[in-house]
Amino acid sequence: MATLFPVLDAHIHLFDPARPGGIPWPAPTDAILYQPALPARFAALAASHGVCAAIAIEASPRLEDNDWLLRVAEENPMIVGIVGNLDLRAPDFLRQLNRLAAYPLLLGLRTGNLWQRDLASDIAKPGVFAHLKAVAALGLALDTANPDIELLEAVDAIADRIPELRIVIDHLPAAVELESASARDLWRRRLASLGQNPNVYAKLSEVPRRIHHHVPRDPGFYRPTLDILCSVFDEDHVLFGSDWPNSDQWLPYSETFAIVREYFATKGAEAREKFFWQNSRRVYRWRMPEQMSTPAPLPTVAPS
Repeated sequence: MATLFPVLDAHIHLFDPARPGGIPWPAPTDAILYQPALPARFAALAASHGVCAAIAIEASPRLEDNDWLLRVAEENPMIVGIVGNLDLRAPDFLRQLNRLAAYPLLLGLRTGNLWQRDLASDIAKPGVFAHLKAVAALGLALDTANPDIELLEAVDAIADRIPELRIVIDHLPAAVELESASARDLWRRRLASLGQNPNVYAKLSEVPRRIHHHVPRDPGFYRPTLDILCSVFDEDHVLFGSDWPNSDQWLPYSETFAIVREYFATKGAEAREKFFWQNSRRVYRWRMPEQMSTPAPLPTVAPS
């Protein structure tokens, strides 16, 4: 029997290479990703899995692309909000932040190790903590991209100085496996520190990985990593994000979804609902769309 509840994908990217001026990512040479990634295409892939809404994460450093993404979200009820992209170091950061925050669909900003930025060094620059405090004062969340140990240290410092700021660490499953025992120990200690903060969340995106030119399809392969993260952050602080269409580099959407679906099939109905939509609403504060007011079936998988 199917469990009835809505599913929200808290991490997709939208872009259109046919737009005037093109796009900074993905590159035209990327045979997998360089094609329009728009809400209709996502809905066609995701609807059969019970996914009826999504949050779009900006995948461009250009200011004007925030506005483009907001317009796409406004025209597509399936997109409940966006996480924009502003440079915390920019002199006009506050002006741009206040301008974008006038749009109700802006849920947060993304920073981290991307677009020649380095959060660990950026937070030492003048004005950056004041900018982060402004993000918190507006009730917006902060996403951090591409975690390494230095980024986790920076997030810990931010969470300590601005405890009211809600922080989402993206793509943690992709970074848990480290080569040396000392690096793994340091990684776990950093995670444990972050897991103590009630306003720090882990987005379980980029779960599939390539091992020696092969991407394992067995959900059991990913269980140890997911066990670590769910233990550190608990069922109230983990949320679902596919990283579509970037995830297509590893597995199709159906298989990416199946990995976390099977993992949470053993966790009980309350934990599943928290992971698949409630926790994302808590951290991003998105408004419930009409299509989520009626529970949607999530296919169940027998525990393996």
